[in-house]
This record gives sequence, structure tokens and C-alpha cells, in this order.
Amino acid sequence: PLVDHKKAHKDDRTESWHARGYDIGTNFTLNFCAPVIETIEEAVGIKEDLLKNISAFYEWKGKKYSIGQTSTELVFRGRELSLNYTNGSPCDSPSTHDRRELKHNDDEDDDDDDDKKKGDKKKDEDDRKSHKGKSGKDDNDDNIRRKSTLISLACDQNLPLGKAHISFIGTSPDQCTYFFRAKTMAACGGVKEPPTGLGAGGVFFVIFLIFLAVYVLGGIAYQRTVQHQRGWRQLPNYNVWASIFSVLREIIIILTSSCSRLLPRRQGYNQLPSGRGRGSRADDENRLIDQLDEEWDD
Repeated sequence: PLVDHKKAHKDDRTESWHARGYDIGTNFTLNFCAPVIETIEEAVGIKEDLLKNISAFYEWKGKKYSIGQTSTELVFRGRELSLNYTNGSPCDSPSTHDRRELKHNDDEDDDDDDDKKKGDKKKDEDDRKSHKGKSGKDDNDDNIRRKSTLISLACDQNLPLGKAHISFIGTSPDQCTYFFRAKTMAACGGVKEPPTGLGAGGVFFVIFLIFLAVYVLGGIAYQRTVQHQRGWRQLPNYNVWASIFSVLREIIIILTSSCSRLLPRRQGYNQLPSGRGRGSRADDENRLIDQLDEEWDD
């Protein structure tokens, strides 16, 4: 609600929520668990001190009709969350069309009914006056049926927080109860239950760790005390694990060497002659022979 016609908080709304009535011929204004933001100076059948507690109303022919007072009690019915407003404006009396139909059907008994109605009306007036004289007030208001509102709250995670989509569902035949459906993220469960235990994968992992610890520790104790082994040979099934490790190492070496052959090499001289080969020694011998022949001829 507004404070001195200003927002108390940044995200506060400046108007209530609205719902279109379509075939009803009027639109509805309502709020959730709080009175409407709009100021209502007068409503049909509502006392002045209760005007500030109206949470839903509609306007018809220049008059405002309350369809429920403020309520903050949310009710779960199965998996459905609902909010109920009661004590609105008085419900309308039977329509003129209903009275005409009733009069047409009972036209032959009008005279007898008139006499009976007059007697009943006089008796009711006497009883009401007698009761009013005893209690000091007329309790006729307690017997008046009043308008009410039922809002069904549904979860919609596609709507941003603080937004809602309200739809008018329908009304009772006597237009005394109005039904709405509100989709909002506020109706979604926001608190997740903490996990009560490990899942199937967690249980399997714990069992595997226990089995591994028993295997390693039990094997070391046996190899050390019974077989009198020391170092890495204390591990259970040392020969099996050593052979597996050597096979894996050879596979890794083969793969790395095969991959290195696929890498591109630099173009150019790969190796320079060292001069120490078999061909170089033959050339030296021939050169020495030629040199000796020349000296001999001189």
C-alpha cells in the first residue's frame, strides 16, 4: 500500500491487480492478502469503518460492490493453494425475470397466497419488533448472504517474481461467489528439502572404498607377516599389478611413438656427413698412393 500517496519501497505497486469480467459486463479489482490500494469512499452494504479492509470489488452502474474483506489465511486443499475473501456486499435478491416466472406459474393461487403472505409478513414484523425490544438492535444483518471471492493460486515459473496473471473463472448463478485463478511465481515452492541420505551412486561408491581399503590393508598385513615381503612386494598380487602396469606403459610408448611419426618435420638437411665413413677412408688411401707415386718419380 502507498504511504502518503508515495511508495514505501522501490518495488511497491501503485495500483491493485485487475481481472477482466468478459461476459459479466464489468471488471474486477483485487489484491492478495491485503486491502486494495485504491481508496474506496463508499461501497454498497459496507459500513464506513470496513471500507479500508476491502480486498476485492467491482463497479456497476456507478456503484462499487465489495466481494470480500481482507484475509491472510492461505488454505491447501490437496495440492491446490487457495485464498478466500468473505463478508462483501449483500447478495442481490432474485432477479425480476425469476419473479415474473414465479408469478406466471402461480397465477391461479395469487389470492390465497396474498392473504397468506400478509399474515406471514405481519407475524415476522411482530417477531422482529419483539426481538429488537429485547436485544436493543436488529439482527437482520446477520442473516444477509454476502458476496465472497475464491482465488486459486497456481505456480508459474515463467513469470518474473512480483508479477501475476489473474483470470476470472466464473461466478455462482446468484452472483454471490466469484472465482479467480492467479498464476504467479510466489505460489511455487521456494524451499527445497535437504537431502536425507546418500543416493544409489553414493552408496555404491562408499561400498567400493570400503572394499578397496580391506583389500589393500589386509593384503599388506598378510604379505608382511606371513610372506615376509618388504617394499612394493607387500602389495597384494604384486606380480599381477606389475605386469598390468608394464603392459600399459608399453601401450603408451607405442601410441606416443606412432603419433610422433605423424607430426610434420622441418625441410632441409637432416644429417651432415661426418667424414668417418667407409668411403672417406678409401679416398684417403688413394690420395696417399698418388702422393707417393709423385715423390718416387721425382
